[in-house]
Amino acid sequence: MSGDTFDALTAISPIDGRYAGKCSELREVFSEYGLVKRRVLVECTWLEALCDAKEIKECRPLSAKERKALRAVAAEFSVADARRVKDIERTTNHDVKAVEYFLKEKVRGTSLEKRGEFIHFACTSEDINNMSHALMLRDGKAVLRAAMDEMTAKVAAMAKEWAKVPMLAHTHGQPASPTTVGKELAVVVARLRRQAAEIDRLVMPAKMNGAVGNFNAHLSAYPKVDWERLSRRVIESLGLRQNRLTTQIESHDGIAELFDALCRWNSVLLDFDRDIWMYVSMGYFRQRTIKGEIGSSTMPHKVNPIDFENSEGNLGLANAVLGFMARKLAVSRMQRDLTDSTTLRNMGVGFGYTLIAIRSTQKGLGKLELNEARLAEDLDRNWEVLAEPIQTVMRKVGMDHPYERLKELTRGRRVNAEIMQDFVRVLPLPKEDKARLLKLTPATYTGIAAKLARLA
Repeated sequence: MSGDTFDALTAISPIDGRYAGKCSELREVFSEYGLVKRRVLVECTWLEALCDAKEIKECRPLSAKERKALRAVAAEFSVADARRVKDIERTTNHDVKAVEYFLKEKVRGTSLEKRGEFIHFACTSEDINNMSHALMLRDGKAVLRAAMDEMTAKVAAMAKEWAKVPMLAHTHGQPASPTTVGKELAVVVARLRRQAAEIDRLVMPAKMNGAVGNFNAHLSAYPKVDWERLSRRVIESLGLRQNRLTTQIESHDGIAELFDALCRWNSVLLDFDRDIWMYVSMGYFRQRTIKGEIGSSTMPHKVNPIDFENSEGNLGLANAVLGFMARKLAVSRMQRDLTDSTTLRNMGVGFGYTLIAIRSTQKGLGKLELNEARLAEDLDRNWEVLAEPIQTVMRKVGMDHPYERLKELTRGRRVNAEIMQDFVRVLPLPKEDKARLLKLTPATYTGIAAKLARLA
């Protein structure tokens, strides 16, 4: 096996091996190529801004042709270009300086060459890196959000389809007041959408203010330039938000906020995975069989809920990585230390496991069939859940000890329709109340669940 040849079968991480096909869109974003490409974009955008600044006379304005050529360097950046940057890095032993030298190579022999020393002008490496990481997170978030919305839309459609289908609820694992399948799915939809809105709200902060955040070098060369304004224009042109107060690094609090928000969304999905797993176990859902698939290597009858189990495991890994990074990245000694550098290279790991999980859940949802007969059977076996409405009506009319009387009748025992209706018939209730209670069944005692389900 050659050490220079990559094959999915030889990958150390399942993200690049077994599950590579489930998260391939993230390669362009979080790979080394993705990072270098965005560094080139930031450097080119900074150079263009310097050329546009009237006060910086030595960096003369760009012609339309030169502007197009400079933008093309970033827009057309290829894997071969990234390899050249890595070749240069073998000499410099500095990844960002290698990008600067690469760009100087690209403009050599063109009219842009005279502006060569304004590439990376007054910048510290972290100016380029923090913006590149912010762009990676912006683009990676877009990939996740598309997958999140697609899966959430599937759950919402199921909620509407099964809005009226009654289901026995379970609180503390015990039979509880009935609900509908659709309403319980609508709860999940609302939770996922709420956390997704929090993710959408976050605009990644960025800085471009020099070695320790004070524009020291910038002002030493051009004291009359409004460097904060110029920097903000570059940052905002890339869809980011300026952080004016930083050390050498952008403090990463924005990254921590994003990762925490992703963890919350993931936790909602994990909760859903476990509930669906339980409902499959209880027979509320069946799973469509797929020809050729095997559930157990020894038990031929089994159809396992493997997609939801796969999702749960990957969500745990995602939240472990994202949670660690959110705690770690907010801490840096004095004006900076380098522990953030190697940590940030793992951003794609958390995103990758999240995307794998989302797609596993969605695959699992596509196999589900509602077992309405099993749902109806469970409701009919639990007439004791009507103790709640009966004692509530008894309270309304002022009868003595309604809760205690129903507790004595039902607690810890099964009762059927006959027992519950016989109990109601002898109660001294108003005619209308008694008729309503006698007509009630566990399947019809669902409140406004169907109406709520349609909110999905």
